[in-house]
Amino acid sequence: MTDTSEPTDDEKKRPKTLLRSGEDDGPYDKDFDGANDEALVIRLAILEEEHRDLDAAITSLEQNSPYERLTIARLKKKKLQLKDEIGEVKDAMLPDIIA
Repeated sequence: MTDTSEPTDDEKKRPKTLLRSGEDDGPYDKDFDGANDEALVIRLAILEEEHRDLDAAITSLEQNSPYERLTIARLKKKKLQLKDEIGEVKDAMLPDIIA
């Protein structure tokens, strides 16, 4: 007979969530933490790749077509928006620390 009070390796790796009885967490379910984390990792990779692609496009346009200022400005704005999204995703991946 094994003691089930010890957490398994998977439970140790998963961030702990505190759910109080009677609270409605909406679509969030503590059993789907792993799936949510994987989705965030995938989203982060996609955003970072798009950010790098925009950086390359901006550099290329600045060197080859310096008179395309409006296009370059739009691409830079999109790049900044992606940087903000990347920051939000990274923040969502970090567990909240209660001091």
